[in-house]
Amino acid sequence: MAVMQRIQAEVEGHPIVLFMKGTPQFPMCGFSSRTVKALKDAGVTDLRTINVLEEPEIRANLPRYSNWPTFPQLFVHGELIGGCDIALELYESGELARMISEAQKA
Repeated sequence: MAVMQRIQAEVEGHPIVLFMKGTPQFPMCGFSSRTVKALKDAGVTDLRTINVLEEPEIRANLPRYSNWPTFPQLFVHGELIGGCDIALELYESGELARMISEAQKA
């Protein structure tokens, strides 16, 4: 299935990938907005985003790829980190900044 290969290529081809509703400049849901803010506050400079509202095939298939039902979905180093709640918890603990720093150095 081509869309699964595309998802895998995105996730493996960029250190930090966020599948979200909307764009970082114009998030289309509160969860995506809060996740982008946490990433920026944690020091992200190289964020690859995919707007699932403009990519219906990715929106339909990503939950099967990641085994995670909701958006946004954050991947670091090809690994699913989770959604908004997990990203915010990691941000609060300082762990998100560490993960982002390591991913951007790699």
